[in-house]
Amino acid sequence: MNALRHIAVVDIGKTNAKVALADLTTSSEIALRHTANAPLRQAPYPHHDVEALWTFILNSLASLNREQRIDAISITTHGATGVLVDASGELVLPVLDYEFDGPDRLTAEYDAVRPPFAETGTPRLPVGLNLGAQFFWQQRMFPAEFARAKAMLMYPQYWALRLTGVAANEVTSLGCHTDLWSPGKSEFSSMVDALGWRHLMAPVRPARERLGPILPPLARRTGLDPQTPVLCGLHDSNASLLPHLLSDIAPFSVVSTGTWVVSMAVGGREITLDPARDTLVNVNALGHPVPSARFMGGREFSLLTADKPQDCSGSEVLAVLARKTLLLPSTQQGSGPFPHHAAAWLNADGMSKGERFAVISFYLALMTAACLDLIGAEGPTTVEGPFARNRLFVGMLAAATTRTVIASEAATGTSIGAALLATDQVAMHGRGERIEPPADPAWAGYVSAWRAAVDAQA
Repeated sequence: MNALRHIAVVDIGKTNAKVALADLTTSSEIALRHTANAPLRQAPYPHHDVEALWTFILNSLASLNREQRIDAISITTHGATGVLVDASGELVLPVLDYEFDGPDRLTAEYDAVRPPFAETGTPRLPVGLNLGAQFFWQQRMFPAEFARAKAMLMYPQYWALRLTGVAANEVTSLGCHTDLWSPGKSEFSSMVDALGWRHLMAPVRPARERLGPILPPLARRTGLDPQTPVLCGLHDSNASLLPHLLSDIAPFSVVSTGTWVVSMAVGGREITLDPARDTLVNVNALGHPVPSARFMGGREFSLLTADKPQDCSGSEVLAVLARKTLLLPSTQQGSGPFPHHAAAWLNADGMSKGERFAVISFYLALMTAACLDLIGAEGPTTVEGPFARNRLFVGMLAAATTRTVIASEAATGTSIGAALLATDQVAMHGRGERIEPPADPAWAGYVSAWRAAVDAQA
């Protein structure tokens, strides 16, 4: 596997889809294609536009391969998404958008069959954020279509199926708040058998397994070598974590930022997770449980900064710190460390547009610090993805955790991790600016003020 160098990574995020070309010799992205990814809000329920994504994927592979020969394809996607296919690999139902509230209408029935947190490490989440609840709702609402299903696939492996014709599943997506997996036993949960779904579960394969070469018609369509291998793939947050598992010394934590901000602790202090605050047990690409917590930080950032400046001056930062202008949780309720708190602004009268941006950045950092505390994180924190480029975010995160923060250089933290599935070498990682907790006591004072205000909210 060491001969593979240029890996095309299909990266389907909730808000944007990307195909990146990663160079394993430099652990860097050398080319990128991206497109918006919005669900179709039409019958029979809001669902992902998989055909538009498929066209984008194939066009991107063809374009990238003309620039640099692609040696292999890896896949990573957002979680809380699964697929039902028939014997020919065709969808029996559209791929449900996890923000659709249909599954909530069967809450009582589903709660009666779902396993306890102690078995699955899965908190009970609203809408379709528990994948098991999606499948349960689809089975009840569309029994004829569900009966035609021959396989249940996690989302990365759906794209692997389309590329190779091989059906598989994989633990990082199965173990991402689905109710379908027992991390302690490395086995399907009791609910899978109770609902008679085990026969639908495609074989579980390692994330780095080569499922097969790209299908011949796709090789002709894209210009790729017909023997180009396609890897099984993994969940996006775990793709961000993988390079650190291979190279960093515990304890450490990784914060993967996108639509969701997912915090994962490795080798931290022992702690009892609180499922009511959106903590969970992820399963990493090596098959090991990882204490995790998350909130919808990327979505909050987009909503809060829409059509507004995303920059501020040093004097505006100092004004925010001195006045202690605060944004309190949560602008996206129902998940995160403060799921039932109502958002509020404090000391915000007359703030400038730049000051508003600073407060939003600080809010997201303090929410992330709360998540890290809930999972017992210790040691340095590496921030992957777009928030790594926000100096206010990483500075306040260092202040709030009183630990070093590393702002990753990778434009898409998931791409390098997914590409590393193609090699058995431990690539150098962890490149990025190291940010130490600010010496100015105003930063620590701001942290204390925010936490006191959040406690008062409760």
